[in-house]
Amino acid sequence: MPSSEKPIRVGLIGFGLGGASFHAPLIAATAGMNLTSVITANPERRAQARAGYPGIHVASDTDWLWRHAAEHDLVVISTPNKSHVPLALAALEANLPVVIDKPFAATSADAKRVLEVAEVKNLPVSAYHIRRWDSECLTLQDLISRGALGKVLRFESRLERWRPEPKGGWKEGGAPEEAGGLLYDIGSHLIDQALHLFGPVREVYAERDVRRAGTETDDDVFVALTHASGVHSHLWASLLAAIPGARMRVTGDRGAFVKLQGDMQEAALREGTRPGAPGWGEEPPERWGTLSDGVRQETVPSKPGAYQTFYARMVSALQGGAPVPVSGDDIIMGLRIIEAAQRSAVERRIITL
Repeated sequence: MPSSEKPIRVGLIGFGLGGASFHAPLIAATAGMNLTSVITANPERRAQARAGYPGIHVASDTDWLWRHAAEHDLVVISTPNKSHVPLALAALEANLPVVIDKPFAATSADAKRVLEVAEVKNLPVSAYHIRRWDSECLTLQDLISRGALGKVLRFESRLERWRPEPKGGWKEGGAPEEAGGLLYDIGSHLIDQALHLFGPVREVYAERDVRRAGTETDDDVFVALTHASGVHSHLWASLLAAIPGARMRVTGDRGAFVKLQGDMQEAALREGTRPGAPGWGEEPPERWGTLSDGVRQETVPSKPGAYQTFYARMVSALQGGAPVPVSGDDIIMGLRIIEAAQRSAVERRIITL
């Protein structure tokens, strides 16, 4: 484990969209953390990594990383889903803590295997669910903490896009080991947000459909969760939404909150902006949500989005023994919900966890 006086040296495996846009910039922007190496077999991506982060080591395979494990303090995995578990186990075998991009694993059993090895070795492991720090999620948490909604009754959340033409590749294939499709992809974020906000789930109902010709796995998903707290979460993910629904609609016994548009951090990262830039995570007033008590309506200023919080908390976990940003319990529960949703969609019934 690293000392509290030295920056955490990070080895990033994978430099596609996830590694290049959603991990490397946030790692580089985090105090107490250095991007030390990037592992990718793609020559163009290796050149991209060298150009974007001068001074790092770039390698073509993970064998180099395991041979140089002593020069690292954390491994971040941003690779195709079926490789997450083997790479995580290899990192733990090298005595390195791990962050795994979503989905953490294809099954809850595989996730348990990784977490059990981590527990034996006393190494922190977490899942990269940064959408807990979406602007709308942080704004909703503030409203709930102030009692503005009263007792929350229903949480509606959508991440919908318009991509009528398939791109091809493993994400649209049907092989179970690939863990492709929207339920594992965007759906895992929606499920994690609901868990984070409203706690454990006791019932799951889901509908999964393949709407586009040429794809083999779900591109249109609905998941209904009944939380132990009594809150009902309704979650939608679709690639065929030319007009998306409201990003969030939350009703309580004292009021309701509606947020039409979603967080802007993803777009900013894709464009090359990093945390620390002026206005990072902030939204203009025209994107703010609305709060109503049934009589009066008011615009609610959005809390700034804060994806950088994830790696800041990893620094605290590694240097000071604080909890990891996303716990093992939440990782397992999220995957159990995905498994229950898969079963529910086939059997067309509610599944009890």
